[in-house]
Amino acid sequence: MKVLGIESSCDETGIAVYDSDSGQIWQRLYSQIEKHREYGGVVPELASRDHVVKAAPMLSDIVQEIGSIDDIDAITYTRGPGLIGALMVGSNLARGLAWALDKPLLGVHHMEGHLLAPMLAQEKPELPFVALLVSGGHTMLVDVRAIGHYRILGETLDDAVGEAFDKTAKLLGLPYPGGPELAVLADSVSHSRFEFPRPMVNRPGLEFSFSGLKTAVLTMVRKHEPLDDDLRADIAHAFQSAVVDTLRIKCQRALAETGYQNLIVAGGVGANRCLRATLERVTSADGARVYFPALEYCTDNGAMIAYAGALRVLAGQRDEAVVDVMPRWSLESLPVI
Repeated sequence: MKVLGIESSCDETGIAVYDSDSGQIWQRLYSQIEKHREYGGVVPELASRDHVVKAAPMLSDIVQEIGSIDDIDAITYTRGPGLIGALMVGSNLARGLAWALDKPLLGVHHMEGHLLAPMLAQEKPELPFVALLVSGGHTMLVDVRAIGHYRILGETLDDAVGEAFDKTAKLLGLPYPGGPELAVLADSVSHSRFEFPRPMVNRPGLEFSFSGLKTAVLTMVRKHEPLDDDLRADIAHAFQSAVVDTLRIKCQRALAETGYQNLIVAGGVGANRCLRATLERVTSADGARVYFPALEYCTDNGAMIAYAGALRVLAGQRDEAVVDVMPRWSLESLPVI
């Protein structure tokens, strides 16, 4: 079965086709980073308009690559969570295609797409596992017993970790999007003269909080202004170390509480080199294993939507023929397959 996936939850337009028989993937991805750079963040209206412009030509390219649009057996799209205008673009495109082609249609949970992205690799993690989902909009630990059987163990009480990276980068005067820029700067030095707190690690539970860490950075920046390159690198390194250490402690705690031996890490921050190296080291020492998506599947993309959708379409799930996006949508509400 060839399943089309359409991702349009924020500022990336992702179109992909996943073949459930061969595992082959055809995909296109367009990022709106340059369009939003001058504003220092995503402008929802501009994001929606750009999806309208880019999605159809990208779809046409993929159709030519696979042979014919009639070769598509089902259509999936990101139903939520995300920006409502951006979600509407993908939903309407998907529903129009499904109606015209008389194909089954299914809306996919964006975070389930991220959660299942490591399964696009040849070596797939075995269930059950703990999932750490870290992106610009989400930070959560999830107990995954089966596809659709999700229990949130803990999530952020304020900023998501990707948002904290971006806001800290802005304090350091780094260009948008700041998270990857901050990581490069942090990795340019081997140690820092500063040390920031590891938020909420000295209390029980698996919740996260990054607003206080961001405030600690702001205090440090104001104390040492104007910043030179060495100071920026030291602050970036100390910030990244605090974040990674916090995520590491919470992941180890979640594995201990569940008794699982497998950890998966997904979402845009899952591409962070320091986070990957740290979790690979500590899980190995603890007798566990950690799995990451390929870098191309860490950020928002159509392949993860096509894959997650394919699993549910093959299980017999379908959508009603109405436009119904969900800017807010609990991962725990999904049906088990």
